Amino acid sequence: MFKGPIPALVTPFTPEGRVDEKAFQALAAWAIAEGVGGIVPCGTTGESPTLTHDEHHRVVELAVEAAAGKVPVIAGTGSNSTAEAIELTRHAKKAGASAALVVTPYYNKPTQEGLYLHYKAINDAVEIPIIIYNIPGRCVIDMTVETMARLSQLPNIVGVKDATNDLGRVLKTKHACKAGFCLLSGEDGTQLPFLAQGGAGCISVTANVAPGLLSRMHAAFAKGDLATAMSINEKLMPLHEALFVETNPTPIKYAVSLLGKGRADVRLPLAPITDGAKEKVKSAMAHAGLI
Repeated sequence: MFKGPIPALVTPFTPEGRVDEKAFQALAAWAIAEGVGGIVPCGTTGESPTLTHDEHHRVVELAVEAAAGKVPVIAGTGSNSTAEAIELTRHAKKAGASAALVVTPYYNKPTQEGLYLHYKAINDAVEIPIIIYNIPGRCVIDMTVETMARLSQLPNIVGVKDATNDLGRVLKTKHACKAGFCLLSGEDGTQLPFLAQGGAGCISVTANVAPGLLSRMHAAFAKGDLATAMSINEKLMPLHEALFVETNPTPIKYAVSLLGKGRADVRLPLAPITDGAKEKVKSAMAHAGLI
């Protein structure tokens, strides 16, 4: 259903701090032209926590316009409020998104039963494919394989963005969940071994600046050309690491700015990128042949 590199798009801002609609759509169009498998607006990389609801809605609409049916749009619609997640997911469906990416509720720390009931409520309220986003490092909760298997039996729960960094979990999830459950990595640095364990693709930060390289890596792996896939992976590994030298999306927005595709500005409480981090990102971009 969903495969290949799928950029979790940054949300560029104007000098006045508004959403830069032109830059956002240009970035999305460039990624699509470079062969990505889809696009994700309004994820954490898109600074969804600091977008107003009106901005959130608009960015999803802009992504659907930019995709123009060429690739799926997987809209970030998660919240730690089930009612808010339902509202955002309803809007994504109305806007024409192909699917919704729903993060596990942060801060509330629900039990496994609470996680099940949260996703079931969204499943029951909106008829749209839903991808679970499991990222314990940000949300402080970890959905177990057993809970995910239970959720996979619901009609609209179709896959997971797994950002646990646990490569052993890939096959466990595949075996436990319904046939065809879509396994997407949420960690750029492990996406190649994730594919080797049965994954279909990666919702990627790096794909904001290296969509072509990642598209070629995934294509090479699919054809069994492991030498090419491994060569590209090695070229990009310093960049995967550099993009998290400070809190995401601060480094990736700076990397995007180096390509002239958007300003580096982030919204508070994120701080501007430091000079030391800039040098690391710039060096990794050069190593990958991107600048």
